[in-house]
Amino acid sequence: MSSYKTIKYELKEGVLFIAINRPEALNALNDTVLDELSAAFSVAASDDDVKVVVLTGEGRSFVAGADIAQMVGFDMPEQRAYCQKGISTMNFIDDMPKPVIAAINGFALGGGCELAMSCDIRLASDKAKFGQPEVNLGILPGFGGTQRLPRLVGKGMANYLILTGEIIGADEAKNIGLVEKVYPADELLAEAEKLARLIMTKSPIGVQQSLLAISRGTETDLKTGCVIETEAFMSTACSEDKVIGMKAFLEKGTPEFKGR
Repeated sequence: MSSYKTIKYELKEGVLFIAINRPEALNALNDTVLDELSAAFSVAASDDDVKVVVLTGEGRSFVAGADIAQMVGFDMPEQRAYCQKGISTMNFIDDMPKPVIAAINGFALGGGCELAMSCDIRLASDKAKFGQPEVNLGILPGFGGTQRLPRLVGKGMANYLILTGEIIGADEAKNIGLVEKVYPADELLAEAEKLARLIMTKSPIGVQQSLLAISRGTETDLKTGCVIETEAFMSTACSEDKVIGMKAFLEKGTPEFKGR
């Protein structure tokens, strides 16, 4: 869509590619980028033609962080508004009813790491770098990093990364559970699209309700999470997709789910 100034938005047969496009600033997150990301994901959430979203960055960076050149002059109210905007954007992506795959092509530092963590699945280039180096700037992660990172890698490792500001490579990020897969740089987007299209072959209501159960359930205790899971399951139990999927299984066929 040409109305965006800092992102690219391309829908290709059900897969929406959103690319942050400020390569001259290593795709740093300023107010405009956050506003446009929120707008783009809002459109994607309500567009029936969008089945899966792939989020990436142009150039050699996914997102190198928040825009320090903008932040340095903020007063207290401006800084609070900026943090709230960042958190709101990350939370909206996290709550998307459609799968969001981060294709992390380069630097994912600070706000970039936080943005990646708001996605459902993270695929990384073997050249990607990850970190929360905010302590080097006299601040701390302000877009949800202190909350999402320990949920992904554990409290101890989150403490280590946030308190040291250490930058790690893609293989280490995979080893600690920050990313799911690592690919050669020139294969990353193709692999992300391949994964998106695999997900598109599955039951749409099954995918949607699985995302809901995982997202809401992991924010509470186990027993409450199981109640959430049961309700999500019941949303699929009388669906047309259930009949299609189970019938295909019994007949050793391939299910043709509705709404794909």
